[in-house]
Amino acid sequence: MTQSIRQFRQGLADGVPIGLGYLAVSFTFGIMAAGMGLNTPEAVLMSFTNLTSAGQFAALSLIQAGAPLMEMAATQLVINLRYCLMSCALSQKLATDTPFLHRLLVSYGVTDEIFGVSVCRQGDLSPFYNYGLMAAAVPGWTLGTLLGALSGSLLPARLLSALSVALYGMFLAVVIPPSRGNAVLAGVVLTSMALSALFAWLPVLNELSSGFTIILLTILIAGGAAWLFPVKEDAPPS
Repeated sequence: MTQSIRQFRQGLADGVPIGLGYLAVSFTFGIMAAGMGLNTPEAVLMSFTNLTSAGQFAALSLIQAGAPLMEMAATQLVINLRYCLMSCALSQKLATDTPFLHRLLVSYGVTDEIFGVSVCRQGDLSPFYNYGLMAAAVPGWTLGTLLGALSGSLLPARLLSALSVALYGMFLAVVIPPSRGNAVLAGVVLTSMALSALFAWLPVLNELSSGFTIILLTILIAGGAAWLFPVKEDAPPS
């Protein structure tokens, strides 16, 4: 078995929980998309090409309001700017000789959860590992949308509400285990939670878009952690 196949299989195994979480959350998206006038193929195509829950839910509101394309594009840019930062971080974990085509394909599947799993890999990141993650996550996201668009109206409201928080629980499962053995990482996570709460509650700050808030907090917290707790040059890559 070649190294590429082993990386793919490992990524596929690690991506199964992500795919299951996506299945639950995108089910809700499929229901909302159908309720706002999108047909099933349109809803599935949106999920397959976007892979962003916040962006897609925001797009539904804009579509229903009849917003112009430029407004929709600008909104998506702000909401999803965090993926630029994530992509920059992942590009540093890929081997320097990784071809452009592999980098381009990996960028398609950069989501919060895939980034969280990928960035915790030791050593250089293989694009085939990410392909394995995507092979589990992308079908889960699109299949959930399909099932929601087709049969969501048959489910009770309480069950739909429970499904909507599944993704947050899955993301905690990605973040918490590495934090238990790393005091600096645990401090970064707790600081992120505290500042996120302040940005949600304080006047003026709570008027910022979610995408811009994530970018601002990422720069402040990650930059502060890098300045206060720099990684030594001779330390093994994380």
